[in-house]
Amino acid sequence: MFAVELVVALLVILAAAEVFTNALEHLGERLGISEGVTGSIFAAVGTALPETLIPLLAVFAGTAHVEINEEIGVGAILGAPLMLSTLSLFLMGLAAFRGRRLGGYFTPEPTGLGRDLNFFLLAFGLSAVAMFVPHSLPSIRAGIAVGLLLIYFFYVLVTIRASSDLVDQGHGTQAHRGMLFARLGLPDHTASVVLQLTVALALLVGGAKGFVYGVAGGAALLGVSPLLLSLLLVPVATELPEKINSILWIRRRKDTLAFGNITGAMVFQGTLLPAIGIMLTPWDPRREVLLGVVLTLAAAAWLRIALARGPLRVWQLSLNGALYVLYLVATLR
Repeated sequence: MFAVELVVALLVILAAAEVFTNALEHLGERLGISEGVTGSIFAAVGTALPETLIPLLAVFAGTAHVEINEEIGVGAILGAPLMLSTLSLFLMGLAAFRGRRLGGYFTPEPTGLGRDLNFFLLAFGLSAVAMFVPHSLPSIRAGIAVGLLLIYFFYVLVTIRASSDLVDQGHGTQAHRGMLFARLGLPDHTASVVLQLTVALALLVGGAKGFVYGVAGGAALLGVSPLLLSLLLVPVATELPEKINSILWIRRRKDTLAFGNITGAMVFQGTLLPAIGIMLTPWDPRREVLLGVVLTLAAAAWLRIALARGPLRVWQLSLNGALYVLYLVATLR
């Protein structure tokens, strides 16, 4: 039964993310903002909503078991950046292999990509440090959580400030297809865009709630830790919108949108979500959690180093995939 619940919740999440992202593209085009802002902030936040809602709903409105709710929350919070920085980037490279081969290049706007990775490494590293702060020092843990929120606020300001120059350089946002609600007969107005965003958000909330119950039931049935199942299963499903969108954009050679969708979501999930975890869950350095954090930071650092050396090549993303396999082997043996 839990499998059916997970599949239904997944389908709802995927449909809602597609509707949400489509509306965001049209909003970005109407506002005249850059692909960097649309990808790293609008699309990233939109498709990251399931990962955001699942830990919140798990903690505040999950099952009757507080410990299970907290484990699902921690797993969803930390599993999302792990999945994005490893498997998602690898799949994006795999999608580019057919047209570009292993030695082919990606051409994202480099300053925005570098900025995303710098902010993520800073924030996620800080959230890792918080795991080792004793619970007897709540003021320090709260200070780190507030610091993470401020980091994301500053990141948004810096990204938006760079938008106008990027638009002038030809990186303005263009929707790749018509607004979905306009196909249903609604007028192609800003109000319809807002309505489409609202409907998609409601569907995302419903899908996320269903996933919380599905994971809790699956953990009990399979006899595994809800934390481990959340680290492995929840991100696979909730990161699908990012994976699918980025693969589509890579195939259309819209590399700035493709990378920004993933790295922008990494910044969002490396700041706001750990802040929630620090304040509302035990946030302790358990083995599977700490391993995931280390591999996530390693994957992001590798991409940043590769970018600093020159244009990114397709083969370089294979290491990100290898790090995900390493995590699976280490946690499932």
